[in-house]
Amino acid sequence: MPTHRRAALVTLAAAVLALGTPGLAAPAPAAGATASSDVYVAPTGDDHADGTARHPVRTLDRARDLVRARAARLRADLTVHLAPGTYRRTKPLVLDARDSGGNGHKVIWQGTGDGTLVSGGRRVTGWQREPGRPGLWSAPAPQGLRDTRQLYVDGVRAQRARGTVPVTLTQTDTGYIASADTLAHWKHPADAEFVYTSGEALWNVERNGLGQWTEPRCRIAAAEGTTITMTQPCWDNSNKRVEFPDIPGRTVSMVGPGKLTNGGKPSYVENAYELLDQPGEWYLDRSAHRVFYLPRKGENLARADVEAAEAEKLVEGQGTADAPVHDIAFRGIEFGYATWLTPSTAEGFSEIQAGYTITGDKGWATQGLCQYVEGGTCPFASWTKMPGNVSFAHGQRIDFADDVFAHLGASGLELGAGSTDSTVSGSIFTDISGNGMEIGGVDGQTPASGVQVTDNHLYGLPREYHGGVAILNGYTRHDTIAHNQIDHVGYSAVSLGWGGWPDKIGDPATANPSHDNAVRNNLIFDYMQMLDDGGGVYTQGLTGTSIADGEKVTGNVIHDQWGLGKNVYTDNGCTYETVEGNVLYSASYANVASRHTDYRDGLGNNDPTLVKDNWWEEGTADGDNKGLVTTGNTIRTGPSDVPSDVIQNAGLEPAFRTLLDRRIGAPSVPEAPSRVGTATAGADALWVTFNPTFADGGSPVTGYTARGYDAAGRQVAEQSVSAAEFKRTALVRLTVPTGPVTVTVTARNAYGESAPSLASAPLAATAANTLPAAPTGPKLRTAATAATLAWTPPTATGDARVTGYRVTVSDGRIPIDVTGRDVLVTQPSAKGMFRVIGGLEPGTAYTVTVAAVTAAGVGPAATVTATTRSTAQ
Repeated sequence: MPTHRRAALVTLAAAVLALGTPGLAAPAPAAGATASSDVYVAPTGDDHADGTARHPVRTLDRARDLVRARAARLRADLTVHLAPGTYRRTKPLVLDARDSGGNGHKVIWQGTGDGTLVSGGRRVTGWQREPGRPGLWSAPAPQGLRDTRQLYVDGVRAQRARGTVPVTLTQTDTGYIASADTLAHWKHPADAEFVYTSGEALWNVERNGLGQWTEPRCRIAAAEGTTITMTQPCWDNSNKRVEFPDIPGRTVSMVGPGKLTNGGKPSYVENAYELLDQPGEWYLDRSAHRVFYLPRKGENLARADVEAAEAEKLVEGQGTADAPVHDIAFRGIEFGYATWLTPSTAEGFSEIQAGYTITGDKGWATQGLCQYVEGGTCPFASWTKMPGNVSFAHGQRIDFADDVFAHLGASGLELGAGSTDSTVSGSIFTDISGNGMEIGGVDGQTPASGVQVTDNHLYGLPREYHGGVAILNGYTRHDTIAHNQIDHVGYSAVSLGWGGWPDKIGDPATANPSHDNAVRNNLIFDYMQMLDDGGGVYTQGLTGTSIADGEKVTGNVIHDQWGLGKNVYTDNGCTYETVEGNVLYSASYANVASRHTDYRDGLGNNDPTLVKDNWWEEGTADGDNKGLVTTGNTIRTGPSDVPSDVIQNAGLEPAFRTLLDRRIGAPSVPEAPSRVGTATAGADALWVTFNPTFADGGSPVTGYTARGYDAAGRQVAEQSVSAAEFKRTALVRLTVPTGPVTVTVTARNAYGESAPSLASAPLAATAANTLPAAPTGPKLRTAATAATLAWTPPTATGDARVTGYRVTVSDGRIPIDVTGRDVLVTQPSAKGMFRVIGGLEPGTAYTVTVAAVTAAGVGPAATVTATTRSTAQ
């Protein structure tokens, strides 16, 4: 346990003892403090009390007011002691310059760790069985609750009722024409929300969003007969994005398409009573003021703590450039059960990237488009940021330590514009709907500076807005993101920078104030488990003015990527980036990429980038490609190739590793897998792949089960696979009868089986007789004792999908079977692949072949020959 957390628990234990024992003296003040300076708060306190240990106040607002009266004359740190319990909020605790520390001292809001919760939730009680619906329960909504997007049962997030759209939709200017009037007969069709999951077009998985990295949402405005009208401005903001008149298909935003892809087809529909059909699903009938819920196995609603998230912010620091809020610390506090209601309004969630959205009437025509359209707002790409449930603007020396951000409906923590010299350490971020943490902004306001994010554990997010990232860093200076562990996330782990997209049309990246930012010694794994085109560290735009003050990505260990992308992704306009001393492996088609032209001059050089002394699998040779310098990198064949101190130094430092033992909420079954796709595995079987769940319910996923259903809905097939085997192959082979079959997948852990996923599109197994063509462009990138074989998938795959590759080496070793998720995601996108071959002899010529494998068999091979380097080189 970190020392400061242990000290906090001792202090609070003494305070609680004093509160509960008549006649017992109050705890002695800390050295340098005065007995009257601290403020004590308890859920059973009285706001008419004086806030002493014997007579605590009840609310955070009253404690703030007592602090405000004392803060200006501080002679020592002032601590607000929060006794164990739940402090419920319907509105945020608002702090401004008057609530700051002073004279070199801080105001410390001190909790007890697990025992102190600042909650935006309202408890739902009075549950009864719903007549005529076996298994369904309902309860009156809490008085005054007008809406929510989140419900939790014993700290476990429930799923808003969802399912496939029950009609065929044809897109119109205002929405859709449906094949039947089914939706018009729903109780409240205007509550329903269409969700457009993107990602790569893997097998028969559709790409329905606004770019592979997005998952926009728009609500139905009305369903009348077969006419479905969507809410505005969400619909136009998602379908009318301005395109350059002389560049067909290129939006002026330069980020994603101009309208919803795949004919505007939604991936699924959410938030309707008629969709309640799986354990763990819920629905709020706002008209009837009633909550409906289908309990999971083992849940007892008579005893369960059921919380509906109501407050949209829990703490809001309202500093300004002229009057910053400063010198405040939050320690040992859990922030939970807050929501964010904007996506439920007509604004919806028209996503651009990383939770940024286009908003406002005709936002599609002007927002963030700056110099590229008449009336465009500046700076370029200054779209609307997802808010933080805990947020600060113009905060100086704001510190969070040993806190928990969980069960939240927006971003967890936002240190926005003007945040300086602030720290976030020893904290947990999980079960958050969107971004875990946001630093700075992209709207041209004062950049964040000197923010230190160290030794935190971020995992199991984002749970609702799946294009969110664990840590989002905008335009900032001297920020450090170090020694964090980030694992099991739906998209990118760390995202830095902004405004680099103009290089897509030959313009320089947007000028911005960023420089001297560092991402170092983090441990990142099992990322991009739902969406694509991201990275462990994703960065873009100008990062400084030279290699010396540009961004540094150093000492990180990044591995086990699921979606299509890179370990370190240097995207458009990423300039003056240094990627050095990292351990990078198990990516889909690049450890470090991509190369971009530097359009700040007409010289044709690349954005200056230094890729140095990494341990990786990519194997690119040393060289200077017009400013993209690659030097001193080592091909990694396994853990023994990397110095142990490099591995041990990544992730949480020793004093903080107890964070990994702490789990939030009651253990439960996992969340369902997503994006199930199938392909033929021969005349009697289908291959099944899917996005594995990144929300494991507090217990590791041990396996998955695929089930097939015929056109009448009867189960006709079932096959299970262990989590370890699926992670290696990304495939389940399901034997099926003749005829079209849809497939669902469940995940299981020590607490049981998840609800089934949404079903795949129907597919019939067919015989595969035509072999695939040979892969193209084989290359062998050699070191002394290892080589990286790189190739591009075949242009023709015959009558089946590529599920693997067979690699042979001329030294006679057993052929290497290449399997895994990247085999599947790189095929439709024609992205290159690579695999490391170890155990080679220095100075020796080798011939290597690679052939594609489908249900029809092993196709013809492509061949390449190269000589390993001598040890003297």
